[in-house]
Amino acid sequence: MIMTALPLSLEGKRIWVAGHRGMVGSAIVRRLAREDCEVLTVSRAEVDLRRQDQVEQWMGRTRPDVVVLAAAKVGGILANATSQADFLYDNLMIEANVIRTAHSVGVRKLLALGSSCIYPRLATQPIREDSLLTGPLEPTNEGYAIAKIAGIKLCEMLRRQYGADFISVMPPNLYGQGDNFDPQTSHVLSALMHKIHVAKTRGDSEVDVWGSGNVFREFMYVDDLADACIFLLRNYSDGRLINAGSQSDLTIRALAAVIADVIGYTGAFRFDLSKPDGMPRKLMDSSRIAELGWAPRIDLRAGIAATYAWYTANLATAGGERIAAPLEAVGAAT
Repeated sequence: MIMTALPLSLEGKRIWVAGHRGMVGSAIVRRLAREDCEVLTVSRAEVDLRRQDQVEQWMGRTRPDVVVLAAAKVGGILANATSQADFLYDNLMIEANVIRTAHSVGVRKLLALGSSCIYPRLATQPIREDSLLTGPLEPTNEGYAIAKIAGIKLCEMLRRQYGADFISVMPPNLYGQGDNFDPQTSHVLSALMHKIHVAKTRGDSEVDVWGSGNVFREFMYVDDLADACIFLLRNYSDGRLINAGSQSDLTIRALAAVIADVIGYTGAFRFDLSKPDGMPRKLMDSSRIAELGWAPRIDLRAGIAATYAWYTANLATAGGERIAAPLEAVGAAT
C-alpha cells in the first residue's frame, strides 16, 4: 500500500462510514453530502462488525476507497463502569476487524475515531498526544480505553510495516443531533439535558447530578467533529494520533447551569457525592490540528441550544419522555 499524496481529493471516492447510525457517524454522513463522493453504509443486521468473516466478505465485495471508523459500543460512566468486559471485547473486535480488513482489501485511507479517555487519568493538562501510555487509565472506562488504544496502535503498526495511510483522531466529549438521552446509558451532557427537561416539565425544584460537579470536561458539537474528520482525511497523513477538540473546558457544575439556562429551568442541583466523578480533568491540547488550519465553529451555548431543539422536536415525535439509542449503537464514544 502506498502513502496518499496530500491534499487527498474525495471527489469520486467510495467512502464507507462504519457506524452511520450513531451520533458521530450520522454527522459525518451529513458532512459528506457536501462532497462529490459516494457514501457507503451497512446496517448491523447485515454485517456484525465483531465478526471477522462478515467484515471481510462485505468489504471484499464493496471495495471502499476510504473508511471512516466511527462504530463502537458506547456509553456513559455507569455503563462503562458496570460492563467493562463487554466494552473491551466488542470494541476490540470492531477495531481489529475493520482496520485489518481495510488494509487487506487495499483501502486507500482510513480514519479511526477514538476518545480523550484513552489518556492517563492524571495526564498533564492540556493533554498532548504523546501522553498516551504514560500513566494509569481512569478505572471506570478502562475496558473501552484499552480497546481504542489497541486500534490506534494497529493503525500505527500497519503504517510502519506496510505503509498504510491510516490515521487516528481523538475527539473530546461530544454532543448534538442524534445523541442518546437515556440517563442510564448516556454521556453527561445529554443525561443532564434530559434530567433538567423532565424537572422543568414536572415542576421539580431539584435535579440530581452524579458526583461533585467539580471535575472539568471539554465538549464539542458533533458537526464540528465531522468537519474536522473531512479536513483530516484531506490534509493529514502521519503515524501519530491527533487531537481534535474545542481547546476549552468547564466544570460539570457550570455545564449544568448553562443547560438549565438554555432550557429555562430555575431549580437547584443536588450533587451526589456517592457517585464517581471519573477523570478529574480531560482538556486536550489540539494545537497540532489548529496549526494545520482547522478550528471548531460552534460555541457551547449555541451547540446546546441546537441540541435541545433537536431533542424536543424528536421527543414530540416519539410521544414520550425518553429518547434512548441502543447501548450497542454505532457511533464514536466520548
